[in-house]
Amino acid sequence: MGHPIEHRYEFVLLFDVENGNPNGDRDAGNLPRIDPETSHGLVTDVAVKRKIRNYVEIVKAGEPGYDIYVREGAVLNAQHRKAYEHFKVEPEDKKLPKDEALAQQITRFMCDNFYDIRTFGAVMTTKVNCGQVRGPVQMGFARSIDPIVQHEVTITRVAVTSEEDAESKSREMGRKHIVPYALYRLEGFVSASLAEKTGFSNEDLELLWEALENMFDHDRSASRGKMASRRLVIFEHESKLGNAPAHKLFDAVRVVRVDDSRPPRSYSDYRVEVDRTAVPSGVTVIDRLG
Repeated sequence: MGHPIEHRYEFVLLFDVENGNPNGDRDAGNLPRIDPETSHGLVTDVAVKRKIRNYVEIVKAGEPGYDIYVREGAVLNAQHRKAYEHFKVEPEDKKLPKDEALAQQITRFMCDNFYDIRTFGAVMTTKVNCGQVRGPVQMGFARSIDPIVQHEVTITRVAVTSEEDAESKSREMGRKHIVPYALYRLEGFVSASLAEKTGFSNEDLELLWEALENMFDHDRSASRGKMASRRLVIFEHESKLGNAPAHKLFDAVRVVRVDDSRPPRSYSDYRVEVDRTAVPSGVTVIDRLG
C-alpha cells in the first residue's frame, strides 16, 4: 500500500437521473426516495457506496489490496476468517485475541486487503471478531436541487408464468416508478487523520475520484434510467486538520435554475457556479468534469 494521505478534503458531486429511479424506498413500494416535507429527492450514502464498491471491483479485479468486503452474497464471518488464517490462529467466539498486538494486526490485515474497509470503515465485531474501523471517507445523503415528481408508469407483461395463465389469455400488468428528471447534490468528507489509521493512500484517493466520476457507466439497469456524474468539485486543504470549515466550502458551490418558468428536464437547465473568491487561502479547488 502507498503512504496515507496527508491533506484533508471535502467534495461536492452533482449527478442526474432521467426517466429512472435512482434509489427506491423499500418501505414505500420502491418509490423514489423523497423528503416528505419538501418533496426533494434523496439518494442514500449506502446506495452511492455500493456503486463505488462495484466500480473498484471491476477495475481492480484480482489485484492485491483491492478486495471488496461488502459485496452481494458475501458471508462476513468468512471474510474475517481470512485474517485469522493469515496469522494461523483460531478465532474465539465474538472476541479479538487477548494479545493486543495480534488483535491490531488482524484489524490492520482487513484494512490492507479490503479497499472499502480502509475507505469507509467497518464494524467487524461478529462471531469472528476483527474489530472496528472508522473510515476516512464519509458522505451524507444526496438531495435533489428541486422537488421531484414520483411518476408511476403502467407496463404490460406479454409472457405468463404458467400454462393456466396462458389458457386465460390474460395479460399481467406491472408498474415502474420513475423520476422524469432530477439533478442531485452529494457532499462528502475525507479525513487525513482517519486515513493514517486505516492506510487510505493517495492511490486510493485517486481511485475514489475515478469511481465517483464513472460509477454510473458501470451500474446500468432498466429501473435506474439514464444516470450520469456531471460535476465533481474537490476542496484540498494544505494541512491534515484543514484550513477552513467544510460548510463554508460547500456554500461556495451554487446550483441555480436557468429558467424557473418550466420544470427542468436536462443538466443544461441548471447553471453551476463555483465562487473561488469565497474559498479561503490554504484550500485548493480541483474542478473535475467541469
